[in-house]
Amino acid sequence: MNEQSSTWPQSSHGQPEERGDVYTHGHHESVLRSHASRTAANSAAYLVPHLTHGLSVLDVGSGPGTITADFARLVAPGPVLGLDRAPEVVAAAESLAAEQHLSNLSFDTGDIYSLDFPDDSFDVVHAHQVLQHLTDPVAALKEMRRVAKPGGIVAVRDADFHGMSWYPQPPEMDQWMELYQKVARHNQAEPDAGRRLLHWAKEAGFADVTASSANWLYASDEQRAWLAGVWADRVTGSAFAEQAVAYGFADAATLARISAAWRSWGETEDGWFLMPNGEIIARA
Repeated sequence: MNEQSSTWPQSSHGQPEERGDVYTHGHHESVLRSHASRTAANSAAYLVPHLTHGLSVLDVGSGPGTITADFARLVAPGPVLGLDRAPEVVAAAESLAAEQHLSNLSFDTGDIYSLDFPDDSFDVVHAHQVLQHLTDPVAALKEMRRVAKPGGIVAVRDADFHGMSWYPQPPEMDQWMELYQKVARHNQAEPDAGRRLLHWAKEAGFADVTASSANWLYASDEQRAWLAGVWADRVTGSAFAEQAVAYGFADAATLARISAAWRSWGETEDGWFLMPNGEIIARA
């Protein structure tokens, strides 16, 4: 952890416990490229009005730390900690914090099912695009609730894959969606998490939950090219591709055709891709 960060509740900083969760996306360059494009403005606008100077924030599954860094600016001098289970991702996020001279920001490895902090530790506990990859999202929400202070916020945002829509509609992109669903569900994860957030929060014991939704839209030439490049590379090079082949759901030729379809879609002049996201603000 960054030694310049503000005082945190005591933690042993051990390695996270291993569970059966399999991260469908993995940490391929194409995945990190996508995650690094996220900011508080484009990925946590529903939470930003609740962030004020001096609050403490725990960002679980913080990835490359771009959203987390924005949180640090919004709540400074309040301390912000980003947790991720991949040490190499944490190291990259620590470099980001150092480059941006954010003395109230730090990163560490951690396990969302067993957060290494006492009860009632943080004003805000946040997770972006995390629950969709878990085998037990309700258990994760219970743990996030445990470390949130009474009256504090647990904020979660997740995409809803079956809610995504696009135009034009080449059959290979329909095949991509079918394949993604099969791989994620083989991993015992829920790719349509967005629509389930309110239900999961209630199951986790939250009584005060405000639900909302927001879209990512890719409809300009630049946006289409970027999204197409990310997914064309991810379909052939990421953990998703490796899992699709390992599970017997696709072969290399099929993945190559899907990748080519993504690139072709990205070159259309009137292409449109809509990604809906569910969001919840739950009071501890």
